Amino acid sequence: MGKIKYTLIKTEGKTKARLGKLKTNYGEYDTPMFMPVGTQATVKTLSVEELKSLNAGIILSNTYHLWLRPGENIIDHAGGLHKFMNWNGPILTDSGGFQVFSLAKPKDISEEGVKFKNHLNGDTLFLTPEKSIEIQNKLDSDIAMSFDECPPASASHEYLENSIKRTIRWAKRGKEAHKNENQSLFGIIQGGPYEDLRKYSAIETVKLGFDGYSIGGVANDGESTEDMYKAIDYSIPYMPEDKVRYLMGVGEPRDIIEGVIRGVDIFDCVLPTRLARHGHAFTKYGKINLKNAKYKEDFSPVDSNCDCYTCKNYTKAYIKHLINADETLGARLLSIHNIRFLIKLTEDLREAIKNDNIMEYRDIFMRDYYGENK
Repeated sequence: MGKIKYTLIKTEGKTKARLGKLKTNYGEYDTPMFMPVGTQATVKTLSVEELKSLNAGIILSNTYHLWLRPGENIIDHAGGLHKFMNWNGPILTDSGGFQVFSLAKPKDISEEGVKFKNHLNGDTLFLTPEKSIEIQNKLDSDIAMSFDECPPASASHEYLENSIKRTIRWAKRGKEAHKNENQSLFGIIQGGPYEDLRKYSAIETVKLGFDGYSIGGVANDGESTEDMYKAIDYSIPYMPEDKVRYLMGVGEPRDIIEGVIRGVDIFDCVLPTRLARHGHAFTKYGKINLKNAKYKEDFSPVDSNCDCYTCKNYTKAYIKHLINADETLGARLLSIHNIRFLIKLTEDLREAIKNDNIMEYRDIFMRDYYGENK
């Protein structure tokens, strides 16, 4: 058991896209990679066997939610998160910061930490960098994330400047509190859409010496796509080539492709399972809504190009019926498909990097998925 190691295999000929390998406690995994989100130690509606069948590598769990239920001590007594949820692959835990800052008021953010209300029962809670790391140490994930402030998209340059300086101080405190030698710890780069702040945040965070680095603040409510791409472009030049680069909370196909072209390695998002619960599916020719009447007698698969269990065995008409009848199987089948779609997208991107034709791949994908013909 030990830390995650990233090896750069090659950079694509015309872009910053990278082909890499992540050596983890559970084997080696290729990047670019999409990580399904298992917020409460489960990817919603799916078994771990189903996740394996989708070729999932790392999955993500949520520190805040697991702190509240069932509690980090119960998971620790179970032998850690892997044993608790029966997942024999790598796990990344976020710091809880994103959830905490959505619940906290600005006046409740102090140098020490953040005061906020438990969303389940209204109790007042206090989360510090040290507490976030202590919880993640007990969860025993393979990758822990530093506790950072997640400012709103509307935050001013002045606010963000103070915020990233505090986040860097918190990152240092979290690193000092980190005691699990088998667990990697990642630093988070913030700074909104401002080039000077992203550069400062990246340089100072890298100086602290983390096992990997992530670009944060791009999937809060309100960021424009343009601001997201700026945040990536302004951060990547200062991120080490020999460490994995993680874009947090991003799962729209266009953004995964653009992130990879700009030099990002791993992504996560709740989007595939959330869309599935509402009857939406990714397809080669764009997103479809199976609640629409036109699928009532459509006995073709969700996506004839897809190799997932759902597309091999079920029709749009049947899944539409399940969704309309509020049957859980409908959400399950679409979750299987949507997660596989994004994992397959990253597999295809890896091939495109190998063949030095990622821009051609992007153009064809964008034409089919976002074009007029869906």
